[in-house]
Amino acid sequence: MNTTRTVVAALSLLLAFAAPLRAADRLDPAPRIAVMSAYEPEWKALKANIGEAKSHYANGVEFVTGTLAGRKVVLFLSGVSMVNAAMTSQLALERFDITGIVVSGIAGGVDPGLHIGDVVAAGRWGQYLEAVFAREVDGKFQPPSWIKTPYPNYGMIFPTDVGVRSARGRMEYRFWFEADPGMLAAADRIDAVEVKRCTAEQACLTHAPRLLVGGNGVSGQTFVDNAQFRQYVFATFKAQVLDMESAAVAMVAYANGVPFIAFRSLSDLAGGDQGGNELRTFFQLASDNSAAVVQRFLALWTPPR
Repeated sequence: MNTTRTVVAALSLLLAFAAPLRAADRLDPAPRIAVMSAYEPEWKALKANIGEAKSHYANGVEFVTGTLAGRKVVLFLSGVSMVNAAMTSQLALERFDITGIVVSGIAGGVDPGLHIGDVVAAGRWGQYLEAVFAREVDGKFQPPSWIKTPYPNYGMIFPTDVGVRSARGRMEYRFWFEADPGMLAAADRIDAVEVKRCTAEQACLTHAPRLLVGGNGVSGQTFVDNAQFRQYVFATFKAQVLDMESAAVAMVAYANGVPFIAFRSLSDLAGGDQGGNELRTFFQLASDNSAAVVQRFLALWTPPR
């Protein structure tokens, strides 16, 4: 009897503390849209326009809550790279009530029909450097027979699917992670947006920037500045853009059942630039163009709750 009473008392104590501990993990109770970028220049315009700004901190990350384009948002930097993007996205989902995830930032252009300054909201994202580095046998690269390689190789690099766990209850292997259809539909309704064509130093684009909704984006751990590899990525994945974070965020959003979209403005052409990579010239212009489109998107998209 005494043992039973002790167990009951202990369970009651745990239950009494469980809810407050879970509530304490949340840094803000309001449902918010997560608007994230990888590094400082990408969120300057967004941060400057946020109303009722309040900073919160978790694991060394600053989360800024407030309003943007009439929506309640939480703004933060993921840090560059797939690991940082996945880690920080999950942290945001655990510390805030997230109704959707919007990525705003720059990217390398892959589609030869696009130009620096253009903004792409890809319809799906893949982790194209999740891969097998194959051994060479008799002058040919040959991956292990028991590994599926659904895409053509680039030399020894054979892209593969990535495993993802979710509430669906089993490990899935997939390459593409889709942007939310409702978000894409809202992006497709974006009309005229004031975007930049010249930098503060008066370096100007040769084409007026435009918005492309749909198509493919790919992400990996590598900064790409190689014309031949760019051609391979376009031919193999029909990709419009490549970056170092968006597919990781898309995977986290998929695992958690949260709507996701990424807006990426071209800062360079991933090796296709004539005369050298132009990221250092146009990164702020591209960042600002993405931010302008994102703010218009926020005004058009209504979160599901």
